Amino acid sequence: MESSGRVRPRGTIARALVFGALVGVAATAVFSGVAGAGSSSARAEDSTAVTATAAQQDTDAKNAPFPDLAVTVSQTTDLISQGITVSWTGGKLSTPPSGTNGGENFLQFAQCWGEDPDNPGHPDRTTCQYGAFNTPGATRDGYVTDDTVAPQDAKFSLPRRGPFTPGYTSVPFTSVDGKTVTSIVDGKQTTTNVNVNEFFNPSQSNEVPWAGSASNGAGSVRFEVQTALQANGLGCGTPVKTGSTTAPQSCWLVVIPRGTADSGEPHITQSGLRWDAWKHNIAFKLTFKPLGVSCNIGAAERQLRGSELVAGAVASWQPVLCNSQGGAIYTMSNSAESDAVQAANGTDAAPLALTSRALGGDQDDLRYAPVAVGGLAISFAVDRAPSAADDTPAEQLEKAGLSFDAIKLTPRLIAKLLTASYTDSLPTYADKAHLGANARNLLLDPDFLDVNSDIPDWKFQAIVAPSVADLLVPQGRSDAAMQLWRYVLADADAKAFLAGAADPWGMKVNPTASTTAAVNPSGAGLELPREDFPKADPVVQPVINGAAEVNLVTWRPYTNDLDQSAYLTLRGDGQVLGQWDPTSSPAKYGKTPRSLPGYQKVLGLTDTSSAAKYQVVTAALRNPAGKFVTPSTQTMTAAATAMTPVAGQPQVVEYDPAGATAKSAADAYPLTMPVYAATNPAQGDAATRADYAAFIRFAATTGQTPGVESGQLPPGYAPIPAAWKAQSIAAAAAIQSGATLDSPSDGSGDGSFGSSGDSGGGFGTDGSTGTTVDLASAPTAPQALGSAAGSLSDGKTAKDPNTGALAAVLPGGLIGGLAAAGAVPVIARLRRFP
Repeated sequence: MESSGRVRPRGTIARALVFGALVGVAATAVFSGVAGAGSSSARAEDSTAVTATAAQQDTDAKNAPFPDLAVTVSQTTDLISQGITVSWTGGKLSTPPSGTNGGENFLQFAQCWGEDPDNPGHPDRTTCQYGAFNTPGATRDGYVTDDTVAPQDAKFSLPRRGPFTPGYTSVPFTSVDGKTVTSIVDGKQTTTNVNVNEFFNPSQSNEVPWAGSASNGAGSVRFEVQTALQANGLGCGTPVKTGSTTAPQSCWLVVIPRGTADSGEPHITQSGLRWDAWKHNIAFKLTFKPLGVSCNIGAAERQLRGSELVAGAVASWQPVLCNSQGGAIYTMSNSAESDAVQAANGTDAAPLALTSRALGGDQDDLRYAPVAVGGLAISFAVDRAPSAADDTPAEQLEKAGLSFDAIKLTPRLIAKLLTASYTDSLPTYADKAHLGANARNLLLDPDFLDVNSDIPDWKFQAIVAPSVADLLVPQGRSDAAMQLWRYVLADADAKAFLAGAADPWGMKVNPTASTTAAVNPSGAGLELPREDFPKADPVVQPVINGAAEVNLVTWRPYTNDLDQSAYLTLRGDGQVLGQWDPTSSPAKYGKTPRSLPGYQKVLGLTDTSSAAKYQVVTAALRNPAGKFVTPSTQTMTAAATAMTPVAGQPQVVEYDPAGATAKSAADAYPLTMPVYAATNPAQGDAATRADYAAFIRFAATTGQTPGVESGQLPPGYAPIPAAWKAQSIAAAAAIQSGATLDSPSDGSGDGSFGSSGDSGGGFGTDGSTGTTVDLASAPTAPQALGSAAGSLSDGKTAKDPNTGALAAVLPGGLIGGLAAAGAVPVIARLRRFP
């Protein structure tokens, strides 16, 4: 039987992406799904949630749009660039916006930085990031009738100046550094645009102009919290010195209730910053983690390289590690794990590898130390858009704009999303004849509707977009990609579909992604499983009216990494190609702006840690036992328990979706993956080995304590089992001593923390009990159920098809990634590997 260990790659095409120590440190979400649930959304622990009501904060609540409004925010302290969940009760059934008004009975959300000097303890509306989308009912300025201007708005207003010049109210924006953007100067209206300016614009702003309630008055929305790195005009999280103390700049989350009409207007058309709306706001003070982590001066720098799945945990551990006595700075680069373990297996100095799979081959000299239980997740942000057909029930029409919070996917549905088999996954004007009568996208696929038949709302939707015809997937190679393909291939229906068989409704795989040579027009079947997500179809939309041709990568660009996929899902940004701009120099295609809540339609492949960080909803996946399961601490722990040793490498276990153990583990989340720190103990000098050992000890003990504080295991991970912890400590001792697998003193070592063996940190103890692990009796391999995993298929298929020039196209996702990268600034001096 073929080992599931790693086959040495034919070439090196590693990628190294920007990573910072604040990634996920303060994400307070914990996965809430249970086995058999329809989906999960990362939710904050109850202890971090804060609730406020109109009755508590609004002195005129009885005249507010929703007098009984109660709003709960999942997290208000220790924030970074992340997502939070805002939910509420006491609203009224909402009406979505139209082209002429902002809708009815809805909420708006904005982030502000300043306190109102005239109303201490409350936010200053001139410091709110609001108005960027310039939509009715959501601007900073507008023409008004004189008798509707409240006294509190007088300083922001101009009276009528003639029969053709009505009154005008414009709330300026004042940035945290004191600069003011205003369109009223010296009693005159200027041409200054207060809605789009140097501080915020539609591509950057995190405001929510419309968030709707259901018929029961309840609703929820995911809100993007921004630090000074994303919103320099707000400055949230930057150090502010007050007297002798320095603390991060605090900010506000403001909830603005909107009813059915503004003062003097028949509908909602005026700014939510005008006093008649603003006076009813409910505000939450937000406090932030410091922007930046200071490590001990002169600390040694050690390199980590490999799996993005553990990035969030490493970011949490880093501040504690580098500020401990003798602690080192651990600089991490996300890159292909197969490259990382190859380098770490030699005797020349190389970074500590972070991997989910064994090296494979005949010469594996690595010591593997389990440090995390993470996994992949499929995130989605899909808002209802019911069909206008006559047979659509009225109650479905009333739900327009409300978000779905449950979705179920099978391996075959995922196979369709990964292979560009839906017609909208190809450029609009490309030749799609080879896709036959396939469905336009996932949500219109009879297969999907059958799987989700217990959620009847899906069948009434008329949602169309390229961003629900495929998944946002990262570029480059990874163990995560390999595991997802293994999960797909372990399902008989999905495997048959990839081979070219039609599903029960007649849909067939895009032939350019078929694993059968006779079906694939290249003459060679697509080789699966594999470490990447090829966009194999060479189809091109031809030049039309001077607009450049569009290939598959231009049409559906890659994301930089799994973290960015979750970030884009939170923002409702499906990376949809925009219009051709012949006036640009050079002429180019633009990008369609992100969709606001009420209109979102995005599917993305991310990891469980990033899903928690950004609070995105995740799909329930059918596991090998036939149950639909969402990622949670419980379901990931169940999967870890069901992991089996890899053939040929007893130090490494895996969740084998084709194995008998996985098929009997009904509660297991199927995309759960272990992450190991691995190196050859014969490699490097004593000081470097000691620092790597210290990292492993901390990660396997103290670092497994769940929580949101620095040094803890962030949401999105499950603590490693006790046997894994013992293996890690034994591996750390061997690495520090330089003992190879053949050395007789393999399990020795005192388990202490410190460079070159210095004591003081005590990270060799069990973080949950405080007791020291007996290294001499610690097993050299994790204990797991079942037998060694075998081959997932009948043999390898032919080499990959020639994808032509697609591989040379620069993904448009790199541009959007710059903004996401700004959220993770902390670990300095990052490396890029060839």
